[in-house]
Amino acid sequence: MNKTLSPKLNNFLNFIQRFTLLQGQAPSYKEIMSSMGFGSLGTVNWYVKTLEDQGFLSRVKGPNGKRALVLAHKEHATTTINRLPLLGFVAAGEPIEALENPEMIDIPPSLVHPDNYVLQVKGDSMVDEHIHDGDYIVVRKTSTARSGQIVVALVNGEATLKCYINSPGGIELHPRNKNFSIIKINSSDNFNINGVLLYSFRNYLN
Repeated sequence: MNKTLSPKLNNFLNFIQRFTLLQGQAPSYKEIMSSMGFGSLGTVNWYVKTLEDQGFLSRVKGPNGKRALVLAHKEHATTTINRLPLLGFVAAGEPIEALENPEMIDIPPSLVHPDNYVLQVKGDSMVDEHIHDGDYIVVRKTSTARSGQIVVALVNGEATLKCYINSPGGIELHPRNKNFSIIKINSSDNFNINGVLLYSFRNYLN
């Protein structure tokens, strides 16, 4: 099995991995075509077939034939030992901004896992937890969390890093900065947990 990929194939595989981590499901062929600027679904199919032949992807039947791509080698995300991909940015009230060509970030070996990824923080809503603007966080992809954990949550399509509180009165997202307000989740809100905070660090590039 050929484990050496061309830059284009590697970028294609990285896109599928990033999308799956952030959205919790693999992209459809149309989403791949649109996001990567391909002119036809045939081009997408060629990439998928090539990566499938090399053992990096597999195709399974999903509902209505969608979300049918499965990463056969999750370790592809961390081909360099003790590194994880920097997928984008997260801040209070701002969407996650995905990076087209993510750099790999050095992290402690104990944090290397196929479901872990790195985001860079924008904003100061969590300073009392010693998480500052420009810091990096390692996040474990999950859709559930315990009350009191710091999570990356999506509220009506916007991502925020906050302390998750689940009480009899309902779900709240608490900042750790007195200058920011608590976000109360209403029944009409579209709310999802994208991951839980594992680790934060600063000045990676310095």
